[in-house]
Amino acid sequence: MLSISILTDNTAGGHFLAEHGLSYLIEIDNEKILFDAGHSDVFLKNAERLNSDIENEVKTIVLSHGHWDHGNGLKYLKNKTLITHPASFASRYRKADRTTVGLELSKYEIEKQFTLKESKTSLQLTENLVFLGEIPRNNDFENKTTSFEFADGSDDFIPDDSAMAAIIDNELVIITGCSHSGICNICEHAKKVTGLNKIKAVIGGFHLKKQDKQTLKTIEYFKNNTIEKLFPSHCTALPALSLFYSTFKSEQVKTGMILRF
Repeated sequence: MLSISILTDNTAGGHFLAEHGLSYLIEIDNEKILFDAGHSDVFLKNAERLNSDIENEVKTIVLSHGHWDHGNGLKYLKNKTLITHPASFASRYRKADRTTVGLELSKYEIEKQFTLKESKTSLQLTENLVFLGEIPRNNDFENKTTSFEFADGSDDFIPDDSAMAAIIDNELVIITGCSHSGICNICEHAKKVTGLNKIKAVIGGFHLKKQDKQTLKTIEYFKNNTIEKLFPSHCTALPALSLFYSTFKSEQVKTGMILRF
């Protein structure tokens, strides 16, 4: 069985807190793995309300990419294995105003706090859970523009953006942080890495903002793959969310939810 507890997301559920960020607690193969940590201690407060002891029960953290709203909460943790792409520690900025979007902790500070494991390639985390590593950007409609840049002013297409794939009854559940690399690219890479073609569900930030070509092509992709459950959240903006709801009757993701597969 796979369960995903929503510890941090943009929308609050019930008595749970919310912030602009993402953090999921994944339970599979009798292990608990933290996927992202939001940007504050909200994930810890919500975990406590769900009777989850992150400090003592979680040994491994996966960071989807090096953005503040997914990784600044790491400062509240220590003495765990942290898995991420090596480019997650780059200095990066918004093009519009040069404000920083990178991690608060430096790589040096991370290495003092965690056992850091960097990987561009996929890693088997448990028998049925895989870190996908660097995502090939293969299709013609995703990851074509970026609003971010590196310190030297060059375009930052977030090469570190990654995700995870869980295997349940020979079907895939894709778990993504922000999908800067393109959610369809992620799904196709998950198929290649696992050797499985059937996707049961996709949850996380899809980084779709408008009812534009990219969103429409993404919906077409999901239709063609006959995916049972879609849970777009976090960085998926309202125009795209409304299109997902009208097409798939997708459920709104809120903090405190526990998804079971």
